[in-house]
Amino acid sequence: MADRISINDLTRHASSAETAVWSSVERVLRSGWYILGKDGEAFERDFAEYCGTAHCVGVANGTDAIELGLRSLGIGAGSRVATVANAGFYTTTALTAIGAEPVYVDVDRGTKLMDLAHLARIVDEGDLDGVVVTHLFGLLHDMEAVLDITDRAGVPAFEDCAQSHGARRGGRRAGGFGAAASFSFYPTKNLGALGDGGAVTTNDTEVAERVRRLRQYGWESKYRVGVRGGRNSRLDEIQAAVLRAKLPFLDGWNRRRRDIATRYSKEITHPGVECPPVHGEEFVGHLYTVVSDDRQALRAHLAAASILTDVHYPIPDHRQPCLAGLGNRIELPVTDDLARSILTLPCYPELSDEEVTRVISCVNTW
Repeated sequence: MADRISINDLTRHASSAETAVWSSVERVLRSGWYILGKDGEAFERDFAEYCGTAHCVGVANGTDAIELGLRSLGIGAGSRVATVANAGFYTTTALTAIGAEPVYVDVDRGTKLMDLAHLARIVDEGDLDGVVVTHLFGLLHDMEAVLDITDRAGVPAFEDCAQSHGARRGGRRAGGFGAAASFSFYPTKNLGALGDGGAVTTNDTEVAERVRRLRQYGWESKYRVGVRGGRNSRLDEIQAAVLRAKLPFLDGWNRRRRDIATRYSKEITHPGVECPPVHGEEFVGHLYTVVSDDRQALRAHLAAASILTDVHYPIPDHRQPCLAGLGNRIELPVTDDLARSILTLPCYPELSDEEVTRVISCVNTW
């Protein structure tokens, strides 16, 4: 039996930055300050500079980053916000917590990203308060085209960058285009912590200040609550220090992910497997997804060869049980079709060339 190839391997990943991470953790432990301290401030500065934004505000996780970021843009109960339904329910979770209404937009089959023609029709109908653009699987959307639609209507665009750390178009990185953006630092992300973590980036000082208040109970000063909708959502010092230590490695990890994805797209030739095109720096290879009309048979074939796969994501938001009945009133044909046929192959920086070759060969011999 061949050695198993996992969909991800955090043990291998930990070893790639082990010295820097251990040093950062020890520094925090010796400091005696574990919440909203110097490492948190330093990471916020470093990550804002990396993203090309004026501000970064650390929060507890990526879903809080979406919710608090949207609240800081004025999204509230009853607001209508356009989003996609193929990205794991995370934005819908945030909108539900706010009391806002998701307005689902179909996706483009090739990119798996929001269909801009469909978005334009929804925007033209009016009565929309915001748009969440998810850079899914590591592919940065064409934000200039998005903003051309949203700016003309006066609707703020919010970027969900949970899977696109470091992706670039025209020299600008994900998180630096919209009115604000959210990031997740869940351990499997391109830039991952040793637990949960998140951040909001923005060029708007007032938006950044509102997020800072919302992440700590809504305080405008200690124990004085001036903003509704706040909670305890702070990026702790150990996670901030780990992220700060890992940040210099991010571009190199992204290049390796992109190299693996490029090999897959060029060398997988099975007629029953549809691969994404080769991308440049706009893609950071967070997940590599193929499409097959017989997904289960392909999964079984790969599993028999000790190659693990996953499905991102099998149930579109509008068909989740907690929104029972909604799916019958919404037509998202591409989203529904992809949910039945999409499959994720292993793609992470520590995969060896031999393992990549093995995945390619196994898919081609299916």
